[in-house]
Amino acid sequence: MLSACRVAACLVLAVPGAESAVDKVSELQARFDQEPHATTKIKILDKLGEAQSAAASQAQKKEDYIGIGLIFEKYRDNVRAAYETLKKQEPDADKHPEGYRRLELQVRRGIRELDDMTIIVPSEVRPPLQLVREDLIKMDDDLIHDLFPPHTVIPTPPPAKVKKP
Repeated sequence: MLSACRVAACLVLAVPGAESAVDKVSELQARFDQEPHATTKIKILDKLGEAQSAAASQAQKKEDYIGIGLIFEKYRDNVRAAYETLKKQEPDADKHPEGYRRLELQVRRGIRELDDMTIIVPSEVRPPLQLVREDLIKMDDDLIHDLFPPHTVIPTPPPAKVKKP
């Protein structure tokens, strides 16, 4: 009997994805919080965002709509932290576009997942999610602006003065 329990425990641990989404979020969040380098922080955010999405799906199955809101608020805060770190460490997106591109794609994916979740939750819970969505869209717009700044207009030289005879 004891060996059967051990085998079952080993199988559960060996199955990919058997780890609780909440445990994975906690581990990745700790790594994210401790990471000082912007591009590595963004790479961790990719995995953390996926884990948070899985945790939100689990919360949705349990009808824990407040939990869904908290998960997406934390996601927004993580995006903001990553973006601020990126702007401090690599302020010129023209010279270092990789982090900006990766973060922008991550934010877009987060907005889509938030939109999908907003449809599912009751209308009473939607306003906080809509505020998070507005914040994410603002950050996405800022990232796009950083990646593709408006072109400066090259001033035309004044017309040449005609000498009077």
